[in-house]
Amino acid sequence: MKVTLERNHLLKSLGHVHRVVERRNTYPILANVLMSATAEGLDLRATDLDIEVTESVPAMTGTPGTTTVPAHTLYEIVRKLSDGADVVLETDGNDQMQISSGRSRFHLQCLNPDGFPDLKSGAFTHTFSIAAGVLKDLIERTQFAISNEETRYYLNGIFMHTVDSGAGIVLRAVATDGHRLARVEAEAPRGSAGMPGIIVPRKTVSEVLKLLDGVEGDVGVELSDTKIRFTLGGVVLLSKLIEGSFPDYDRVTPKNNDKELVIDRDSLARAVDRVSTIASERGGKAVKLSLSPGQLELTVTNPDHGTANEELPAGFELEGFEIGFNARYLLEIISQIRTENAVFLFNDAGSPTLVKDQGETLALFVLMPMRV
Repeated sequence: MKVTLERNHLLKSLGHVHRVVERRNTYPILANVLMSATAEGLDLRATDLDIEVTESVPAMTGTPGTTTVPAHTLYEIVRKLSDGADVVLETDGNDQMQISSGRSRFHLQCLNPDGFPDLKSGAFTHTFSIAAGVLKDLIERTQFAISNEETRYYLNGIFMHTVDSGAGIVLRAVATDGHRLARVEAEAPRGSAGMPGIIVPRKTVSEVLKLLDGVEGDVGVELSDTKIRFTLGGVVLLSKLIEGSFPDYDRVTPKNNDKELVIDRDSLARAVDRVSTIASERGGKAVKLSLSPGQLELTVTNPDHGTANEELPAGFELEGFEIGFNARYLLEIISQIRTENAVFLFNDAGSPTLVKDQGETLALFVLMPMRV
């Protein structure tokens, strides 16, 4: 094969596909990117057997052909070539690819493309389009709550499903690690109603989020019980889904929390960040919230270093109340609030707290308290 293409186009596409390639692989071919030169251009494909990313790059094809080369090495080579330069990719009969650009020459070992795995998609039961900004919002505002505990594998992703909210069908994204829960919804796209409840893996949502950066327009989504496929312009990401049942999150979502705190989001975030500076990991980075009419006091006590406290004006008109949270978890939830004020709804010091935007109903967050 022999193709000539612009370095920036190749770098952008390699940047999309090489990220799914694991640096350590049992099978050498999985460390490679599949490259197929056709009359239309150059097709790239990479996989880790759970995710597959493909993209087509404009190219002048001198000789059609297919091969595989080490993905990360090729990416680093192209990244270090001159901006805007032409790159020539050429294979010979000795199982090597030559990369030429200006006065630079590189030779990479190729592996037979016949052994490259194909993550077959199968039949999809539901197909719909969703605005890139909406999909990005669903992922961004829930991703932080995905569990890292591998034994509870069914929590290692975002649960997506449609549900009748009373005001119509919505597409809902939920993630939880048992300490906090994020639930965000949007108007259900046409074609999504009745879709199976699916758990999209952590790595997949992370890759989709990166691909969405700077993308406008719609994203094509196709799914079944076992796989999901996203189409963003010329990039196609196919992924396996997590098998298993997501827990009944509605059961742990507070319904009767009636102690309301309304507070400036940015002021609270800065105050929590400041006082948590002396919090100890051994103590779970705990911060205590002491509420009284018109005021919130934040306190952190570290037996090894001392104490920190800060007072903030707050919209709270009830009897004094104290509750503790993990400072990092609290900050992560505050960062997802989009309105100027954050609304906290409490029950008691031992019950989950509800956090949401003021006047908005599309997103809500649940935070478990801790002893302080």
